[in-house]
Amino acid sequence: MSRVVSLLLGAALLCGHGAFCRRVVSGQKLCFADFKHLCYKVAYFHELSSRVSFQEARLACESEGGALLSLENEAEQKLIESMLQNLTKPGIGISDSDFWIGLWRNGQGQTSGACPDLYQWSDGSSSQYRNWYTDEPSCGSEKCVVMYHQPTANPGLGGPYLYQWNDDRCNMKHNYICKYEPEINPTAPVEKTYFTNQPGDTHQNVVVTEAGIIPNLIYVVIPTIPLLLLILVAFGTCCFQMLHKSKGRTKTSPNQSTLWISKSTRKESGMEV
Repeated sequence: MSRVVSLLLGAALLCGHGAFCRRVVSGQKLCFADFKHLCYKVAYFHELSSRVSFQEARLACESEGGALLSLENEAEQKLIESMLQNLTKPGIGISDSDFWIGLWRNGQGQTSGACPDLYQWSDGSSSQYRNWYTDEPSCGSEKCVVMYHQPTANPGLGGPYLYQWNDDRCNMKHNYICKYEPEINPTAPVEKTYFTNQPGDTHQNVVVTEAGIIPNLIYVVIPTIPLLLLILVAFGTCCFQMLHKSKGRTKTSPNQSTLWISKSTRKESGMEV
């Protein structure tokens, strides 16, 4: 339950406007909340020649300690949808391009009833969550699964070809999404380089600075702000009162001295008379 809430919160922060809104960059490993939550990476290639097959995507994720995306529930599905929506830079369109996820069929499903049950997650997840597009999976020679991302395509019977799943031939070329387990006890910001190049790419890479303990401090400091403000107000009030009393004593001292001198002068004058 706590993971579902965390994923929903991550989607809200990602999509929201303001200081906490986060831009998704191709090849960037993006973690949510703190080290207790999962990390993801969206690998998007604008050029078709740079996209990869299911097996190539799987190996690329595993080479970095992750796995092709598995989805546990609708909350995680919505989080990934938010990441894909934020992938587009302002004023620059993103071409139609599906994304490999880690679901695939290991076996020959001969009947439509048995085929959907043969799909499994490549990372060993036991999740039964599915988000198939209408009339999918079609099975046959299509054994590997993509998440639809075709914003310019005309809607089909199941609606727009966005974010729902479709089985495809494993040798087709697509983008992909990786998933990583939480890092254990991060203690300092670490700069990591994530290469987005594949055969035929421009050999560019994205450098991402990941903060370990810094984001955690934010969650500790923010709740203490009201207490700090209360202490600051109390301290200021105390200082003001002390300053006011000090000014009062300074003002009365000259009067008292004048009164004493005046009395002394009258006594001396009386004696002379």
